[in-house]
Amino acid sequence: MNKPAQTSESIHELLAERWSPRAFDPSAQISSAQLIALAEAARWAPSCYGDEPWAFVLCNRHGDEPGFKRALDCLAEPNQAWAGNSSLLILVAAKQVFRTKDNPNRHGDYDAGAAAISLVLQAEALGLRAHQMGGFDQNKARIDFAVPDGYNCIAMIAVGKQASPETLPKGPMLDMEKGERKRLAFSENFFVGKWGTSL
Repeated sequence: MNKPAQTSESIHELLAERWSPRAFDPSAQISSAQLIALAEAARWAPSCYGDEPWAFVLCNRHGDEPGFKRALDCLAEPNQAWAGNSSLLILVAAKQVFRTKDNPNRHGDYDAGAAAISLVLQAEALGLRAHQMGGFDQNKARIDFAVPDGYNCIAMIAVGKQASPETLPKGPMLDMEKGERKRLAFSENFFVGKWGTSL
């Protein structure tokens, strides 16, 4: 199932086709080459001073069942209901001080987000889908994955092969899966020259 963005101007197909499904094929496997490609895409993301403040814990359902279960157990229950069928769960963390300067890095979460979207777009390029989540227990993730002090656990990402929406139970989740993709008008979030002057 595809739900391309309905845009006023043409944007790159990779961006237009990207969306966040909940229906994943539990039998699909992520190869070692795909895993490395995802990591490389994140690794080459931009960052303030080239500091690379991100850290990713990748848990492959078919190669690291205990790690995958740890990640799944950190998710909020509504996310557990569908993310357990994905092939890969990823914890995204951000270092809160610069590696080289040992000063606070207020850009760390932003840069880790840039690395995460790079990984997500690489997943799309590989014929996979990704769904980023904020619904997880950050403290549990910190403990269960032995995340060092000085890192902020900011997101979890499910990656895998998309399955038919009909594999989801009937109800709100299925309705969201089949629902139209929408975005706010430019006038809400994009301004020219100063705040309030709409694009």
